[in-house]
Amino acid sequence: MTHLLFSYGTLQLPAVQADVFGGPVLSEPDAVIGHVLGEVRIEDPRVVELSGSDVHPMLLPSPDTGATVEGIVLHLDDAQLAAADAYEVDAYERVEVPLHSGRTAWVYALA
Repeated sequence: MTHLLFSYGTLQLPAVQADVFGGPVLSEPDAVIGHVLGEVRIEDPRVVELSGSDVHPMLLPSPDTGATVEGIVLHLDDAQLAAADAYEVDAYERVEVPLHSGRTAWVYALA
């Protein structure tokens, strides 16, 4: 089964995709609607090392229904989605969101 996962942060990075998924994955540009970006401090040493930063973006709901966050949609299989879940820290939870393209996708947002 193919899962759509929207990334607005570190899962877009080639080094992170190589470690988490074993290499680059099929992706395409899109945007999440009704959300804005904040920041979260990451304490997991593996995630900090892979991403190169201890501050990561955090998707937050917005009262402005026209707000958008640009990013990419990753096309993942079951094992890759499980690997993405394992990579993300407890500050994030995976939820479904509407995309500008009219589709819905999983995304990691504020837990």
